[in-house]
Amino acid sequence: MSTSILYIHGLNSSPASHKATRLKQAMEQLGLGEQLRVPALHHHPRQAIAQLQALVAELGQPVLVGSSLGGFYATCLAEQHGLKALLINPAVNPHLRFEAYLGPQKNFYSDETWELTLDHVEALAELAVPAPRDTERYQVWLQTADETLDYRDAERFYRACQLRIQAGGDHGFQGFGERLPMLFAFAGIHATLWRDVDFSVFN
Repeated sequence: MSTSILYIHGLNSSPASHKATRLKQAMEQLGLGEQLRVPALHHHPRQAIAQLQALVAELGQPVLVGSSLGGFYATCLAEQHGLKALLINPAVNPHLRFEAYLGPQKNFYSDETWELTLDHVEALAELAVPAPRDTERYQVWLQTADETLDYRDAERFYRACQLRIQAGGDHGFQGFGERLPMLFAFAGIHATLWRDVDFSVFN
């Protein structure tokens, strides 16, 4: 069975984000566009996780790629279903931080406005899982100049996993396109499909 990938965007992001767009372009170039899902997630964690559970059921055993809050969701799903997960500047225990952000929010891409409430925070707390034990299923990409999250939180939480820590960068993760071969190798997509591709065009 061919590898499928489920990309999980972060808070106030969308399938139109830079990383999601570049991943879609690369998968299409490899002829694997049908094996990628990039859902537009609801802002409420309970509805977002329901969307993701439905896609996991549809795809069977997808490889999860989660960015920021999407990395938190990916960890929850990976632990529940025994899936592989590649996490990019993932949020760790976001329910411990979100109370500082209660109030009006705006999606960066859709311009949708919504209210972050204590119910959102409680829903995130319900999804929290301990640090992974089956660490071979995880790869974690961090950039130290992440302006939104302290990379050291993820470094500690995922310390037993395969960590890739890069100096500098930002929360959006600079140089994502050039790292797509690492993503495809982790996902088990055979190198014959991508080894001759110039990935610099996806940065």
